[in-house]
Amino acid sequence: MSDDSKKPDAPGEAEKKTDNESGEDKKGTEQGQPVTLGSEGNEEVKGEDQGHPPVKIDDLLPTKLVIYPLGGRPFFPGMLTPIQVEGSPYYDTIRYALDTPGKMFGIVLSHAEDGDKVFDAAQLFKFGTVARIMEAAVNEENKQVKLLAEGISRFEITEIDKADPPIVAVVVHHEKTSNKMDVEVIKPYTLAVISALKEILKYDSLYQEQVKMFLSRHNFGEPDRLADFVASMTSSKREELQEVLETLDIRERLEKVLVLLKKELEMVKVQDKISKQVEEGISEHQRHFFLREQLKEIQKELGITKDDRTADVEQFRERLKKLTLSEEAEKKIHDELDKLSVLETGSSEYGVTRNYVDWLTSLPWGVHSKDKLDIKRARQILNRDHEGLDDVKERILEFLAVGKLKGEIGGSIILLVGPPGVGKTSIGRSVAQAVGREFFRFSVGGMRDEAEIKGHRRTYVGAMPGKVMQALRLKKVANPIIMLDEVDKIGASYQGDPASALLEVLDPEQNMEFLDHYVDVRFDLSKILFICTANQLDTIPRPLMDRMEIIRLSGYISEEKVNIARNHLIPKQLKKNGLTKGQLRFSREALRTIIEGYAREAGVRRLEQKIGAIARKAAVRILEAETEIPIQVGQNQVVDFLGKPDFRDEKPFSGVGIVTGLAWTSMGGATLDVEAAIYATGKSHFALTGKLGDVMKESAEIAYHYVLGQCKALGGDPSLLEEKAIHLHVPEGATPKDGPSAGVTMATALLSLARNKPIARQLAMTGEITLTGQVLAVGGIREKVIAARRVGLRELILPEANRKDFEEVPDYIREGFTVHFVKKYTQVPKLVFD
Repeated sequence: MSDDSKKPDAPGEAEKKTDNESGEDKKGTEQGQPVTLGSEGNEEVKGEDQGHPPVKIDDLLPTKLVIYPLGGRPFFPGMLTPIQVEGSPYYDTIRYALDTPGKMFGIVLSHAEDGDKVFDAAQLFKFGTVARIMEAAVNEENKQVKLLAEGISRFEITEIDKADPPIVAVVVHHEKTSNKMDVEVIKPYTLAVISALKEILKYDSLYQEQVKMFLSRHNFGEPDRLADFVASMTSSKREELQEVLETLDIRERLEKVLVLLKKELEMVKVQDKISKQVEEGISEHQRHFFLREQLKEIQKELGITKDDRTADVEQFRERLKKLTLSEEAEKKIHDELDKLSVLETGSSEYGVTRNYVDWLTSLPWGVHSKDKLDIKRARQILNRDHEGLDDVKERILEFLAVGKLKGEIGGSIILLVGPPGVGKTSIGRSVAQAVGREFFRFSVGGMRDEAEIKGHRRTYVGAMPGKVMQALRLKKVANPIIMLDEVDKIGASYQGDPASALLEVLDPEQNMEFLDHYVDVRFDLSKILFICTANQLDTIPRPLMDRMEIIRLSGYISEEKVNIARNHLIPKQLKKNGLTKGQLRFSREALRTIIEGYAREAGVRRLEQKIGAIARKAAVRILEAETEIPIQVGQNQVVDFLGKPDFRDEKPFSGVGIVTGLAWTSMGGATLDVEAAIYATGKSHFALTGKLGDVMKESAEIAYHYVLGQCKALGGDPSLLEEKAIHLHVPEGATPKDGPSAGVTMATALLSLARNKPIARQLAMTGEITLTGQVLAVGGIREKVIAARRVGLRELILPEANRKDFEEVPDYIREGFTVHFVKKYTQVPKLVFD
């Protein structure tokens, strides 16, 4: 420790000196007499007159200190630290210290780590360090102070004299507590600390700089200063460092510091190991990079290889040899290749141009797969993959037969329309397999950006071609089968209308020169067979629908579903759930129970889910050995596996004013009971309930006024309807209903009221009625016939205009039905009431 550093500040000390101190003592101190260490370990000031007793440094330090709280790490004696403060309460604290004679203040760690809470006196630790201001620069206007403070000694707070900032505390000062008898005991600890410190210095040069600063002011022969320095140098927790500060015995302090130093040494070793591993990895990578660059140069000199640009150009030219390009495409590609050959490989334009040429040369220009137009083979594939749907299969075979006679089947767009789960997508796959073409499917449901169809312009970052071009590149032929799923759910937004973009794709007169925004060269799509799917036609734009050949898939009857389950769904679910045919078996009655009670929709998706649920429960029973193998699922076991049925038996209602109608939904056909009732109110009123749509409400109004006007001619009593409130209701009020096909049904329910007579027998009807009593055609005849068969109705009344539609229904569906075709409503009462 240098002598100058321990000179007491004369103004501060004069106030604290004892009464027996002579003026010569004061003079000697002011003239720079050295401060040395006393035998007891306390610093003392030696005057010129050696007869006077030594003055301990504790006697020179004030017993009251202004406290500067710290939120981070504790401050140790012997340390130098710059401090910069701005604004209250920090400025007020330092300003208070500067105004004291000795320019001293106490630095104490606070339990609070940041914010104004550090100035809470209750948050302060008991031990801190006396700091003396060595230099200070004060800016009164901005309340800023920059200062350099030196730690002098430890102190302990005994009492808070002033709790509000600036905090003032009554303190007791502590300095070295060892004596000469402790030197031999302390020396081994000191050497151990120095040895550990040397180890750390091998790994981190930052520690070397800190040690140099320490040795410039102290030496290793001062164990107390050494302990404080080493503790402050480590990255230990603030609580551990505070514990060192509060340890007064030097030997115990060295013990604690040695533990912290060993932890620091281990951490430094791990950091050094990680750094070396990273450096080795980087060095190895750089070495490989330089070797590869040297190898490239050597190979270039020997003519063995070429640079990246030359290799790219040659690769693209090699692709062109296998393609039959159009004149426009050939010119465009050669222009881009010439441009590519002069661009720098590191430029952004090179990457854009290279990707563009890569796309152009990857498209299957003039590459076509050969069609397998074997009608017999196609029929076998369709029958193998699909049960029933004979009319759909015939339409597809007719389509393939025409293609064989023409020599090609390109330029056609098929639209498969039907409820969910009837096999629209799988039919598309079967057609592709039957024809021997590549198959690509993508969904346009919810698509809102026309760039998905026609691609992005190359000016945009991340631009790429549309889905059609992507399909051609992926399948590597110019005549694949492309399926566009869910065309009835296509969207539109400010980004464009994908449905309008599809017009060019699906129009045989336009897609011969389809222009993708990214490719920017016309490509012939006329050889592609497009197959689209939809659940309904209402939401498909009319111009788009006009370009398609519509094939309807109406759904399956119960017997067809049973066969589908036995031949397709059960084997699929057994395999999916890790079972074999010998472990789980279904009877036909069980399948029919599942179909009627749990899966009545037109498709078979729900049926497959229920079979899968049974297979999973069976797997659990087999593993728990609860049942014998094979597990037999009969009609009585279905409820055990699936719980109570989701559907109850549909039995048509009967009574005056009640008639059963037939309806079509996107899920297939359904029966629809219509109820009518009369209330005597003294005035005419007609009420409609059942969540009916506008068209259905209008149809009900027409039926009401027609029956009211023609009541006598139809055999009814007008007095029963006149001056009465008539309420017409369609049950299942939560289900939306709309359409004109219930007109005949509602008119018959009203006529039943006028006759006060129920219909003579169970039958169902459908048809649109006009004000003049004409019965017009309606849609969904096949679905409606299937719905009637499902509930056991075998007598129907249909519009005469739908006779052709009924005759197109397969024979096995029409079998057992008695159908009456009517042109005018006047024919209906004779069929219903007689």
